[in-house]
Formats: sequence, C-alpha cells, structure tokens
Amino acid sequence: MPVSRWRSSSPIAREASLPEPDDPALKSASPILVLGGTAEANDLVRALRDRWPGRRIILSLAGRTQTPNRPNDAEIRIGGFGGADGLAGFIAAEGVSLLLDAAHPFAVGIARNAAKAATISAVRRIKLLRPAWEPVGGDRWTEVSCLGDARDALPEGAKPFLALGRQHLSPFFHRPDIRPLARMIEPPDPPLPESWTLILARPSSSWQAEAELMAAHRVSHLVTRNSGGAASYAKVEAARELGLPVVIIARPPLPDGEVCGSVEAVLRAMVQARSA
Repeated sequence: MPVSRWRSSSPIAREASLPEPDDPALKSASPILVLGGTAEANDLVRALRDRWPGRRIILSLAGRTQTPNRPNDAEIRIGGFGGADGLAGFIAAEGVSLLLDAAHPFAVGIARNAAKAATISAVRRIKLLRPAWEPVGGDRWTEVSCLGDARDALPEGAKPFLALGRQHLSPFFHRPDIRPLARMIEPPDPPLPESWTLILARPSSSWQAEAELMAAHRVSHLVTRNSGGAASYAKVEAARELGLPVVIIARPPLPDGEVCGSVEAVLRAMVQARSA
C-alpha cells in the first residue's frame, strides 16, 4: 500500500515537547488575536485554550465561507478589519498584546496587513506557516508563479481538476477548450461555465477517495496551490499514484518577521520569550 509522503521545506523542525509555562503572566495576560481560516489556526486556538485556560483568545475569520470549520466554544470575530489601520485599531480597542497570523500561506494581503498593524500597534506578531510540499519520487510537477501561468500551462483540450477554491477560478474562464472539474464547499456566484463539472464537498483526507474522484471524471491534470501541510495533501498523492501531471502554484513571499512552522513551535516561542 502506498505511504503518504510529504516533506517540509521549512527550516523549522516540529517540537517534540514543551516546557511548563510557570510564569503566571502567560495565564492571565491580555488577549491574543489569532487570524484564522485554516486547520492549523483551529489547532492553535485549542492548544492556547488548553495551555492557558484563563486567557482570552479571539479567533478572526474572513467570512468567505458560510459554514467554516472552527473550534467549539471559541470567541469568533467574522469579517475584515479594513486594512492594516483597521486591524491596528481593533488591537488597540481590545487590548491585544500578541498577534498570531495563522491564515492561509497564500493570504498575502492578510500577512501584509498583520505585519503593518503589528508595527503600528507595537505588538509582537508570529506567523504560523505550515511546511510547503516538496516533490518526491513519482511526482510530475510543473511549478508556476500565478494562476494565469497555471492556466497557460495546460495543454489544449485538458480536463484539469482545479483544486483552487471558488475565488481563484476566473482566469480559467478564458480557456474555452478545457473541461475542468472544480470542487468547492459552497456554490459559486456567478455560476461556472456550462462545460465545467462542479462538486460541492470538502477535500477528502484519503488519497484513495481523491484518486477515485479523478479517475471517475477522467482528469488529465491536477492544478493546485502549494498550500502545504497534511490536511489537503491527499489530492497530490492521488495524482502521483495515477501518474497525472500536477501544475502547482508556488508560494508567494511573506513579509519579514517571526515565523514558526508548527503549533508547538508557536507555544515554545511564547514560553521562551516570556513576553506574550
């Protein structure tokens, strides 16, 4: 049976254990704001609440999905802040002392605004960045830098599986020769072209299920972003097992600043600094 394989390109190793946070300030300090929308953000909120149950943790979601996955009983804020200045205003109004950006690796605007807002507010910011995927034996990757390049990399008449999310599909509307399969959680607005096939579902964690989906729709290529992490890796593994080419969009650069590669690394950074 094939073994799921993905390797980190991050220099930050996963932490095996954490010191006990005996500093009372870590248990009762001012609020932490987590910019979320990812599985790692949810894991981070759970870990923070378990470790410091008396501390206020605010999870901010962009609101693009009507039924997002989120931790039970979490304090949720939904919607944009109005740019870096708006985020800085929220930080000041709520007395936030630590900003944890756990948004998607491709959420460039959020990362940029978080960095600027932290500077304006003079608060510490940590970016939680899950490890990127790297190709392994059997992968047939073509790496591109943007959605437009991904569209142009597809041969005439291709039947690609566009595993991109509904807000990233419009560049492919300009390729009437292709017959894409698109999967998303909620129906798109406006509707997709008639020649497209739409599936409303969350990604499967099983490479076998993803392979069955691709085979059933006679997919010729997988198009995806290098989101990294284990949660959505199954489609990449399925493409490998089927021998399909993958057009993969490289990660954008991030603003300068403190970066951690795992939830455990964030907690360790907080404990070691004793300044969260």
